[in-house]
Amino acid sequence: MLTIAEARERAAAMLDEAGIVLTPSEREQIEIADFGLGRLDEIGLQIVVYVNTDRVCAKELVLFPNQRCPEHRHPPVEGEPGKEETFRVRRGVVDLHVDGAGDIVLEPGDQYTIPPDTLHSFEAREEGAIVSEFSTTSRDALDVFTDPRIVRTPS
Repeated sequence: MLTIAEARERAAAMLDEAGIVLTPSEREQIEIADFGLGRLDEIGLQIVVYVNTDRVCAKELVLFPNQRCPEHRHPPVEGEPGKEETFRVRRGVVDLHVDGAGDIVLEPGDQYTIPPDTLHSFEAREEGAIVSEFSTTSRDALDVFTDPRIVRTPS
């Protein structure tokens, strides 16, 4: 199992290889999310947050080879409909499953917008993937996962 430091370095290297430049501070703050399952190589996500205001959010999502972000939704919060997010694949291939839309294959340059409060999950293929996420405000701690064992906190 990767340590947090190893996972952070691996994610930073993947971003470097893709030509995505991070500041030293951004590199140090790459979030390593194992969803409380302790199986980061299989189920997890590495996240760089560029901005998250009360209106917009922009992130890079790094997926190691065959790593999966488990099924979840972004529920309504305080009268708002929940997070709407657009995924744009920068590198690798991502298999995205969206409730009501089925299975979607995203290759570099492809993008897909997930409506608020919609169940979805995604997984990288063998080479791993980098996905740019553009969304409304992100409130990750409030995400609702299908698997009740999951905790949305960094490892």
